[in-house]
Amino acid sequence: MTGLLSIYDRLTRAGTPLLELLLKARLRRGKEDAARLPERMGRASRPRPQGRLVWVHAASIGEAQSAMILIEAMGKMASGISVMVTTGTVTSASLMERRLPSFAFHQYVPLDNPVWVTKFLDHWKPDLALWMESELWPNMLLQLKARNIPAVLVNARLSAKSYRHWSYAKDAARKIVRCFSLVLAQTEKDASHYRALGATNVVVSDNIKYSAQPLEHDPLALSALKLAIGERPVWVYASTHAGEESLACRVHKSLKEKLPDLLTIIVPRHPQRREEIAGVGFENSVKYTLRSNNTALPAIDDDIYIADTLGELGLFYTLCDVAMIGRSFSDDGGGGHNPVEAAQLNCVVVTGPNNQFQRQLYDDMQSGNAVIEVQDEEELVGVIGELLSNPQKRADMQTRTALFTSRKAHIVDGVLEKLAPFLRDTESRDAA
Repeated sequence: MTGLLSIYDRLTRAGTPLLELLLKARLRRGKEDAARLPERMGRASRPRPQGRLVWVHAASIGEAQSAMILIEAMGKMASGISVMVTTGTVTSASLMERRLPSFAFHQYVPLDNPVWVTKFLDHWKPDLALWMESELWPNMLLQLKARNIPAVLVNARLSAKSYRHWSYAKDAARKIVRCFSLVLAQTEKDASHYRALGATNVVVSDNIKYSAQPLEHDPLALSALKLAIGERPVWVYASTHAGEESLACRVHKSLKEKLPDLLTIIVPRHPQRREEIAGVGFENSVKYTLRSNNTALPAIDDDIYIADTLGELGLFYTLCDVAMIGRSFSDDGGGGHNPVEAAQLNCVVVTGPNNQFQRQLYDDMQSGNAVIEVQDEEELVGVIGELLSNPQKRADMQTRTALFTSRKAHIVDGVLEKLAPFLRDTESRDAA
């Protein structure tokens, strides 16, 4: 173990009381599940299933959605396996509990404390570990390596900023990335970053988010919304963060001069912010309805409909032809959210400039003329107004978006081809 990794091991081991306090603080803020808090300390809440166990780790909800694509595809390819999915957030856990197939189950990932990691691995003994996107926890990865458990980094990405940070500790970084038997990178740039850090088996596989099944919706809820909205022009500002609800209200008021019947739908990324968002509506002097009030429908004179519920984004993407993707104008500096979900459901996709966490997806979509990127509020008002007022332009953009998503839909097949030898290897070990 290199010097930095040895120091990290000792600090995380000695810092056990501080990590316990951190978990309790997160619990008070609603960021941990009280009933399952021991899982975050490596204590399993269920027995290990018999036979082959593939462990899929996804940090939060974005990675968890990518993981779902992979899990569903693996289930068709490799019969007789069990899949354990770990995440570190309450929201992603809720998603997993609703959507995981019968051969898969969810656990919270332990914090990267070596004692907790040991408990976790001693209990689960996975035959294969598939980590999603950019999670590089040293203690866990080094223990996987020491136990000869093969690990693959799937849909791997590494931003220029993260690469610079890891470059300051190249010896440690090399030891960590070489814990992976294979790195499947989203882009050539991501691949070059991993290779420069010392990864030895790196392949560009593109982004498996393109292979996701379209988000589901309740047909009865869709019918009720369509009946309530009628012929009103409508658009959705999806996955909003602080600052964007106020922007949506201002855009609405600007557009209402030409589109007096306009309805703006806001789907907050974190529905628990509902009181804050309602306050924004009051401050902007707009009439609004909260969907969480007994699944209330928008009133005929509502300006804003706040969809403060979980798991209904597919409903609103199906309802609306125009979708602005959140966290691209937010107060926190942005970063963006996944635009593919909206594109798959025939939305014209619009984004602000601060989409750096999803840059590869947006660059791909721009190459197919399948997204509109705006730089400021004035441009956003103009673009939304034109799309809602010009059916032909809207339809042309929807056609281009549909062509783009259909061309990208089979990327997961290539990923599975690369994973096949590892899945076969778990089969032979199980037989032995």
